[in-house]
Amino acid sequence: MKNLNPRDLRAWLADPARPRPILLDVRETWEYDICHIEGSRLIPMRQVLESAGSLDPKTETVVICHHGIRSYQVAKVLERQGFGAVYNLTGGVEAWAREVDATMRTY
Repeated sequence: MKNLNPRDLRAWLADPARPRPILLDVRETWEYDICHIEGSRLIPMRQVLESAGSLDPKTETVVICHHGIRSYQVAKVLERQGFGAVYNLTGGVEAWAREVDATMRTY
């Protein structure tokens, strides 16, 4: 598992030469409804293991939460499940809102 900061994720998503990662948001539905990174897929942390089969372990995956703690834990679990390229978004959507998208709602 690697850590990825919001500015580097923004650059990755803007680079047409680089394949788009899976953006896996592991927060609760109510949190996702307040704010989320465009194109992210919601699978709450408690459902990740049962839903892991719906994800491609060969596709680079960026795990996202509010501050980067839950996403770190889920990224470690995905690695143990055989996912090859897993990234934790450091600082989560809170850091994304501060560093990348000042219009994003926060909580």
